[in-house]
Amino acid sequence: MAVTQLKQTNLPFYEERVDLACAFRWTARLNMHEAVANHFSLAVNDDGSKFLMNPNQVHFSRIKASDLLLIDANDPETMTGPNAPDPTAWGLHGAVHRNCAHARCVMHVHSIHATVLASLADSTLPPIDQNTAIFFRRHVVDGHYGGLAFEEEGERCSSLLADPKVKVMIMGNHGVLVIGDSVADTFNRLYYFERACETYIKALWTGRPLRTLSDEIAEKAALEQEDYPGQAERHLAELKAILDEQEPVYRN
Repeated sequence: MAVTQLKQTNLPFYEERVDLACAFRWTARLNMHEAVANHFSLAVNDDGSKFLMNPNQVHFSRIKASDLLLIDANDPETMTGPNAPDPTAWGLHGAVHRNCAHARCVMHVHSIHATVLASLADSTLPPIDQNTAIFFRRHVVDGHYGGLAFEEEGERCSSLLADPKVKVMIMGNHGVLVIGDSVADTFNRLYYFERACETYIKALWTGRPLRTLSDEIAEKAALEQEDYPGQAERHLAELKAILDEQEPVYRN
């Protein structure tokens, strides 16, 4: 009944909101969130300047489709309104959506294993298995942490995502930012990046030499996984099916 009522009231971008609400809740289930911090956004117009984003300091596990803010990255009055987003979310996500139209969806977290990687002197992710190979030559390391991601820091970070092939920014001493074509594409990448980081960090724990893939095989594996049909969409569809059974309020 709640879903029907929302559709009847023409809530803007309803299906996109449902996808994003699912991603928030599942990120909390995976313990990849951080208290009431971290942010996801999704562009809803052609140039990416208008986007949906989570409300300020609401726990990921409680976010519903109707809670999401509709933000205009080019509106300087955004931060003066009663429903202003978190200032760091505005600084980082606003800059990425303004400057990188290919970044339709942006997800930023301080997940444990990605943040451990971001804390190493060398924060690159080597291709040591199938999951880490997904990110071969498709991630960039920002080694110039400058404090909280307000507008100046956001503009600097967005410049590192100019190459559409780069889908992940390891934010040195901070966390990770992942971009994609849709909620499904981006959440799937975020999920696998955290898994890949966990594999790498635990491999380092052994203190034994790593079996690193050759550049040729790593690139081949990355391309094969990019072309794998429908995996990201099916992943999100299954997560929504689980939430539909267990906590359908996310659609409200």
